Amino acid sequence: MQKTKYIFVVGGVLSGVGKGITAASIGRILINRGLKVSAIKIDPYINVDAGTMNPTVHGEVFVTDDGDETDQDIGNYERFLDCDINSPNYMTTGRIYLNVIQKERAMKYKGKCVEVVPHIPLEVMERINAAAAASAAKVMIIEVGGTVGEYQNILFLETARMMKLKEPDDVALVLVSYLPVPSHLGEMKTKPTQHAVRTMNNSGLQPDFIVARGPDELDKPRKETLVANCGMRSENHVISAPDVKSIYEIPALLERQNFSELLAKQLKLKLRNKKNLRWNHFVQKVKTSEQPVKIAVVGKYFGTGNYTLSDSYISVIEAIKHASFAHNVKPELTWVDSEEYEANPAKLKELNSFDAVIVPGGFGTRGIEGIIAAIRYVRENKIPYLGLCYGMQLAAIEFARHVLHFTGAHTVECNPDSPYLIISANPTQAKNIREDRYGGTMRLGAYRCVLKKSSRAHKLYKADEISERHRHRYEFNNEFRVQMEAAGLEVAGVNPESDLVEIIELKDHPYFVGTQFHPEFKSRPLNPHPLFMGLIKAALAEK
Repeated sequence: MQKTKYIFVVGGVLSGVGKGITAASIGRILINRGLKVSAIKIDPYINVDAGTMNPTVHGEVFVTDDGDETDQDIGNYERFLDCDINSPNYMTTGRIYLNVIQKERAMKYKGKCVEVVPHIPLEVMERINAAAAASAAKVMIIEVGGTVGEYQNILFLETARMMKLKEPDDVALVLVSYLPVPSHLGEMKTKPTQHAVRTMNNSGLQPDFIVARGPDELDKPRKETLVANCGMRSENHVISAPDVKSIYEIPALLERQNFSELLAKQLKLKLRNKKNLRWNHFVQKVKTSEQPVKIAVVGKYFGTGNYTLSDSYISVIEAIKHASFAHNVKPELTWVDSEEYEANPAKLKELNSFDAVIVPGGFGTRGIEGIIAAIRYVRENKIPYLGLCYGMQLAAIEFARHVLHFTGAHTVECNPDSPYLIISANPTQAKNIREDRYGGTMRLGAYRCVLKKSSRAHKLYKADEISERHRHRYEFNNEFRVQMEAAGLEVAGVNPESDLVEIIELKDHPYFVGTQFHPEFKSRPLNPHPLFMGLIKAALAEK
């Protein structure tokens, strides 16, 4: 039986260089060659998980089937590898230290003096091996967040050094580094990457491969410079990774440079001559879909200074793409800050120019009245609508206010004194809030949902029961369920254990669906999510 092989992916020069997509793409090309692959993300934060991190700073919180709140790159892995990634495959500095301290308190170290080195790297190594065993992966890809040289990464690089020293044929090191082209020079510069390699060398590591990110293709002179100054085995070990129109093209870009063969040689892996025709077919659709479908994403968490941070909703974006390309259309997304509708309600008319509207998840009171106004507009003007989590809750509130005329209807999160608390907290969540227990205490992970057989959801899913992932603290208040349904808001899906509402719909509408769960987390390039497929189909029909 072949031993598990490990590929560490680390970053150089700047964060956001594309380590996660590179790691996922490496996994894809190895899967295409017949190998079972899984992936691990290491976040160098003291946070125990990503659940308490601000999405405008850190990006989306991606939730796994087993309820872990993780970095958005776990979502990239799931989409590219087309498999579920669970809690053992995600770790943070805080999680590692917490485990070591808990072991020390339980006398698991049998009286030893517990030290940062070697016990922290050994804990990381133990978790890597456990994740590999749980997934039965032949290749485990380990992405280390941040960049080499950051103080936070030292212990994770030490883990890689220890593993490489012990089994050199089982570990490969990939440095994903940025090569800038300063506008005043018009020339791609290799010096920052040379410094990144030197920094790796200071940690006792030498990259086996450099993936050279940049706006342009890496040319031969710069390859030669990197080989000469970075101790690379040959030019083949410097992989050019210029910007591309779609991230889904990257596996093919890497494979054109024989990256899977090079990795296999480095790690003594046996590959099959195998092509993934479904993946290639999907990428071809990405390239050839030209007819536009215009979608407005109304909400918040978009802005950071002068920039729009779409990473706050990366899974929503990718789910829209998967469904759009499946329909041979190209999505055109517009980010709409709901506070603009609060300041100027006349702007709501701009929603007529879109083929569909999505309200994604969120928390808090900022911009909430603008979102409710937008939902009312699309409901009354028959514009296809999909509300995700908060988008479902606010759709229920909007319906209560303007169809049932429940003046002041609201969510307990924003107005606990409302006479009509359409969205409430169950006793467990109310207790968590009172005691300031926020980290890891929401309703998280996969829950069952039984679908009403006459519903649109049942038709789209083609199933009586589904399982979807959750991340929320508040729920639809069943005290108002009979009145809401009598007025035309259909409850299309419920959790059979708790009778909690999971899906709401309007029948007399081209497409008006709200989900308490997050369907975007389960959408894959090769398996677009049914509810997003339904939205795009309705958008095209109305178009």
